Amino acid sequence: MKPDTIAYFSMEIAVEPRMPTYSGGLGVLAGDTIRGCADHGVPMIAVSLLHRQGYLRQRLDAAGRQHEKPDTWKVERFLQEMEPRVTVSIEGRDVLVRAWRYEAKGVAGDLVPVYFLDTALAENSEWDRALTDYLYGGDEHHRLCQEAVLGIGGARMLYALGYRDVRCYHLNESHAALLAVELMRRHASANGRKKLRAADLDDARRRCVFTTHTPVPAGHDQFPPDLVRSVLQDIDLSPFEKDFCSDGKINLTWIALAASHYVNAVAQSHRAVSQAMFPSHKIDSITNGVHIPTWASPPFLDLFDKYIPGWRERTGDSFSLRHALNIPAQEVWQAHSKAKNHLLERVNRETKVGMDPEVLTLGFARRMTAYKRHLLLFQDMERLKSIVAKSGKLQIIYAGKAHPRDDQGKELIHQIFQARNELKDHITIAFLSNYNWKLGALLTAGVDVWLNTPQPPLEACGTSGMKAAINGVPSLSILDGWWREGCIEGKTGWAIDPGPVNNDDRTAADADALYRKLEKVVMPLYYRRRDRFIDVMTNAIAINGSYFNVQRMVLEYVLKAYA
Repeated sequence: MKPDTIAYFSMEIAVEPRMPTYSGGLGVLAGDTIRGCADHGVPMIAVSLLHRQGYLRQRLDAAGRQHEKPDTWKVERFLQEMEPRVTVSIEGRDVLVRAWRYEAKGVAGDLVPVYFLDTALAENSEWDRALTDYLYGGDEHHRLCQEAVLGIGGARMLYALGYRDVRCYHLNESHAALLAVELMRRHASANGRKKLRAADLDDARRRCVFTTHTPVPAGHDQFPPDLVRSVLQDIDLSPFEKDFCSDGKINLTWIALAASHYVNAVAQSHRAVSQAMFPSHKIDSITNGVHIPTWASPPFLDLFDKYIPGWRERTGDSFSLRHALNIPAQEVWQAHSKAKNHLLERVNRETKVGMDPEVLTLGFARRMTAYKRHLLLFQDMERLKSIVAKSGKLQIIYAGKAHPRDDQGKELIHQIFQARNELKDHITIAFLSNYNWKLGALLTAGVDVWLNTPQPPLEACGTSGMKAAINGVPSLSILDGWWREGCIEGKTGWAIDPGPVNNDDRTAADADALYRKLEKVVMPLYYRRRDRFIDVMTNAIAINGSYFNVQRMVLEYVLKAYA
C-alpha cells in the first residue's frame, strides 16, 4: 500500500531534454510542476503516455518549408519497465498496457515517480501496439483511443502499482478526463452496479481537480457520441449527456469540469475568459510558474549562488530572488553577455547570418499557430526599416514548430523566411529549426528582449517570458496571459498596448504600438541608456523571477486544490 498522495495526469510531460515526451508549453509546465513538487516534498506521482516516436523532429529547407520525421529515442536508457500489466477495453477488445518509471529527484532528495504508459506489447494488435507512439498524432478516433489509455489505463495502472489511497487526482488539461469516468465506474462496481449514476459522478468530484489551459476552441477535445460509444463499448455515458455534452458532442473539458471539485485557469486574465466560456462552473486561477534551477542559465545560477545563498534549498525559497536587486549591475550584464554569446555562437554556426553580440537582439519562439501572430513585427516593412535606420541595428531570432497537419502554421514559417529575405539589408533575422527544451533555454537566456504578440484574449498564460525574466531578459509583450500580472511598465519590461481597439481587427493598432515602443523606448534605452536597461533586467529577476516560479505555484495548488 502506497502512502496517501496526489496523482498528476498529463498527456505530455517534459522530464528530461533527451526524452521527446512533450510538444511544448503544456508538457514543459507539467515537468516544472513535478520538479517543483520534488523540491518541496509534495507527495506526488505522475502519469503520462510513452511517445516512442516523440512529437516531431523538424527540418526546414532553404525556402522555410517544414519537413517532419519521427523523433525516436531509446526508452530503456532513461526508464525502468514496471511489472504490472492492465487492460483497457477499446472497441470491444482488450488492449494491454504497461508502465515505465522515471524518478524526478528534488533538491533535498525527495522523489516524484512518473509513469509513462505504453501499448507496444506483442500481445496487442499492430494498430494497438503503435497507439501511444506519437504525441497528438492521428485523427480524432486515434486521439480518443489514446485518451482512453491515459485516463482509464492510468487509473488502473496506479491501482496495480499499489497506489490505492490517492488523495487527489489532478487533471492537467482535459486529455485525461476519462480518468474521472474510470473512477465513476469503480465506485459503481464497489456498490454492486454496472450502470453509472449521479452518485458515481459525485464520488469522482470529491477526488478530482482540473486545470484548463486554453481559451482556443480547438484545444478542447470533443467527439461524436457514436464514436465514443464505439470506442468505449463497456461504458454508458448516456445518463450524463447534460453534464458531458456541448453542441451535440461529448466534450472532455465538460467531463473534467463536471467531475472536479476545484477548477483553475492558469492566469488571472485566463480565469475571466474561462469563466465566460463555462459560466455554470466556478473557476479559480493559479498563475503558472517556472522551475528556476532548470531555466536559469549557468552564468545566472552562479550569480544567484554568489549573492543569494541558500536560494536553491528546500529550507530556502525562490522568493529570495528579490535580493537580485543587490547584484552589481556590471555583473548582471556580464552574466547576460555570456549567455548571449553562447546563443549567438549557435545561431551563427547553424544559419551563417553573422549575428553581432553588440546589436539589440529580440527573441520570438513558440508554437506556430495563427493566434500567436508571428508576423506582427513585419506588418509594415518600410516603417521597420525606418526605425532601424534612425534608432540602431536590430537582430531577431525565431523558432517554433507547426503541427504536421497545420498547413497555416507551416505557412507562417515560410512567410518569416520571406520577410527575412526582404529585410536582409536592414535587419539580421534567423530561424532556428527543431525548437525544443534545450533551444528554448538558450533563447530565453540569450536574447536581449523577449517578444510576444498574441491575439488577446487567446493567450492563456505563456511561460517563456517567465523563463526569460529569471535570466534578466525583459519582455516586450501584448497585455495578455501572465504579462497582465507581470508587466510593470518600464520596470520589468514593456507593454504593447494600443489602448481601446476593436478586438476582432486590432492587427494594425497592435503593430503601431509595437513600433512606437520599440523605436521610442526600448532601442534608445538599450543603445543610449545602458544603465537604465540593466535596471530593467535586474527588476525582471527580482520582481517577476521571484514570483512567477513553481514554488509559489505549487504552494497555491497545495493550499487551494490539494488540501
